[in-house]
Parts: sequence; C-alpha cells; structure tokens
Amino acid sequence: MNQDTVTADPGRPSIGEVRENQRLDEAALNAWFRAHVADPAQPLVLSQFNRGASNPTYLITAGQTRWVLRKKPPGQLLPSAHQVDREYRVMAALGSIGFPVPRMRALCEDESVIGTAFYVMDFLEGRIFRNARLPGMAPAERRAIYDNLNATLARLHQVDYAAIGLADYGRPGNYFQRQIDRWIKQYRGAQTEPIPEMERLIAELPDRIPPSDEVSIAHGDYRLENVMFHPTEPRIIAVLDWELSTLGHPLADVAYGCILYHSASESWGTLSGIDPEAAGIPGEQAYVEAYCRRTGRDAIPGFNVYLAFSMFRLASIGQGVFKRNLIGIGNSPASADNSHVRHLATTACAILDRP
Repeated sequence: MNQDTVTADPGRPSIGEVRENQRLDEAALNAWFRAHVADPAQPLVLSQFNRGASNPTYLITAGQTRWVLRKKPPGQLLPSAHQVDREYRVMAALGSIGFPVPRMRALCEDESVIGTAFYVMDFLEGRIFRNARLPGMAPAERRAIYDNLNATLARLHQVDYAAIGLADYGRPGNYFQRQIDRWIKQYRGAQTEPIPEMERLIAELPDRIPPSDEVSIAHGDYRLENVMFHPTEPRIIAVLDWELSTLGHPLADVAYGCILYHSASESWGTLSGIDPEAAGIPGEQAYVEAYCRRTGRDAIPGFNVYLAFSMFRLASIGQGVFKRNLIGIGNSPASADNSHVRHLATTACAILDRP
C-alpha cells in the first residue's frame, strides 16, 4: 500500500505519501477493509491528505475506486477530543435525509487494527477552497460560493435532529457554559506558557454569555475550508470535519464562521482587509444578516460575546495543536512560535470591548 506523491490541481485536495510519524499497520488495515468495506480485485494503495491538524486522513485507492479513512491521531489525547465515532454517526444520520455529506461505509472502534479508532467513507470529487479570499475568481463566483456556504449552515440548523436519531447526540441546553468549561480544561491540559488574554477570557466569558438557549445540530468547525463544492458549480456537495459537532447553540456556528473577518492567519483562513463590494465576498454584517433572513431572525443580540467565545475556543484548539507538534506527534514540524493562539486571544478581548 505505497504510493508516490500526488500533486493535486488547485482547489482539489492535496495528497502525498503517508507521513513517517503516522504510518499504519497496512496488513491489518487491508484485512479489515476487505472484510468490512469492499474486496476489490486490485491491491489497496494508501496515501495521506496533506492538510488537517486534527484527525489524520488517508486516501485508499483500488484501481479507479477511492475511499477516505479518517482516524484519531497517535499518542495521548486530550479528553473528549478526536471523536471520530461521533463524526461517523452524525454524517450517517444527515446523509439519510439528503444533507450534503459523504457516504459512510464502516466504523472501526477496535484499536488493535491500526492503533486507534477510525472510519471509512466514500471519496468525493470536488473543490475545497483553502484561501478564503478565493483568488482568481470573479466577484459573482465568490458571491455565489459564500451564499451557498451560508444557506447550507442555515439548513443544518433547521434539521429535526431527533427525527434522524440524534436526540442523544449531546446534552440539550446550557451549551455555552458547558463549552466554556470544556475548553478551559482542554486549554489547561495543553498549556505551555502564560497568556494573559486567555486568562481574561477564562475569567469573563462565563458571566457574559446571553441567556438564549436554542438547540440544533452544531457543526463546531463550519468554515469554507471544511466544505467541498461541486467541481464546476457553486454548490456544496459535502460538509466535512464533524469532530466538534454536537447538539448545541446554532449561533456558535455563525460566530465561528465570522472569525475569518478577524483572523490574521493565512493558513487557517482570513478575510481581514477585504473590500466586500469589490471582492464579491459578504462583509461580516451582511453574512450575519443573510443567515438571519434564512432562519427568521431579526438580529443576533450579544453577537460580540458569541464571537469572542468562538475565538477563545479556537485558541484552545490551537493550543492543543501547538503542543502536539511540540512533542512530535502532530502533522507539522515543532515550532516555538505560538503567535496564532496569542493573536486569537488578544483579538477576542478586543471584540469583547466593542460597543
């Protein structure tokens, strides 16, 4: 199951050889795959997607047929992180009602096969846009892409989760307080240095969350990079990366998507400094208003607090990624630069102070 490096076209997933620190027991995987997914006549060829800092993701090829394997990372993990079984469950449920997700094939929770739990789903041919500014596109194309991104999120939040078997997918109610508690623990578990702005957010956020207590399926990481568009049309064919999904507050997803307007990270994504009218990309207010129209809202009171919370949560996730890289089990080389986390925390504090 070896493969030389594959160079993807722009907008297509970037795929290469399996990284040395994330190699699998290919014989065991081959036996499991043929027993639980498919038994093609051709040999299985394994390669790895180059992007993604959370759950390692692999391409399995047999002749012209392709599947995707997604697994927990190696090493000791933070509590409640990297729950690939939940990803599998929510996508299988949403796929049953025609929501755009890949077709799920099989889940393996037996860690003896390749060392961690994993699942296999169909590979889809489409476009993933890594640069949120969508360079090289006409303003009308960008406008259509962001409009569909917004519409798909609104559709997700209106799914009857109980009707598709997800009534127990999370604890309904009190979402923000539970999330703040969770991400404080995750941050403390991965903390490598004192960051005063993170301490301020930890102290202030619990008392500033608005009292609204809505419940929907919350994706948890909904942004342009985590969806796949049709090869030629401005239409989402798959929402990906459901690791952080739960029954939660829908406005957390809306606020999280708006981090792009405040992020300075080219690797994570940024819309900072764009001219919305010239680019054809909606500004923050226009994006929120479009979501409100689609979900029957007049406005979102307390949006600054939701946005600051979303940045705090992303900073906590980033701290976990930073520490995994630091100890040599991440997807990127170790670095002493933790500026991404510090920038998010500083910006979140500034947003809390906005009128």
